[in-house]
Amino acid sequence: MLSSLCNKRGITLAELMIAAFITAVGILALLSMHPTAWRASGRSDFMGRAAGILHEELETNEMLIMNPCNAVPAGGTRTVFTSGAGAAQQGDIPYQVQTNIANNGTGLYTVSVRVTWPGNNNGIAETVFVTMQERFRFPEEIIFAFHSAFH
Repeated sequence: MLSSLCNKRGITLAELMIAAFITAVGILALLSMHPTAWRASGRSDFMGRAAGILHEELETNEMLIMNPCNAVPAGGTRTVFTSGAGAAQQGDIPYQVQTNIANNGTGLYTVSVRVTWPGNNNGIAETVFVTMQERFRFPEEIIFAFHSAFH
């Protein structure tokens, strides 16, 4: 028993090789996941930006329809750039925003918006139902001044 306590020979070469092999396998596994993580990060960036554009489009159309003083927007398709500028800047990504507004009668409207981007033709979509409301009646100039001040 005394000889086993005094036997402090250290780590053998075989133990070092096994430890190096296990470490190398772990590092290679992490490196193989790197491209997948970059792709997932890019997809989530596109989706997050599209969700912001979708939300703004729905909110703007809802605001315009709720006020009986405003003309109901026509809808249609337009291109929005990530920079927020009217024309493409270097590195911009074009998002296609398709808005459909249907009059369901008696002041009820269906607003459907779809936002697509390069590489994703399905994109994301949302539909809301909006009604004109007398308590939101105020002059059109105020809405456009408010909207242009913040966008």
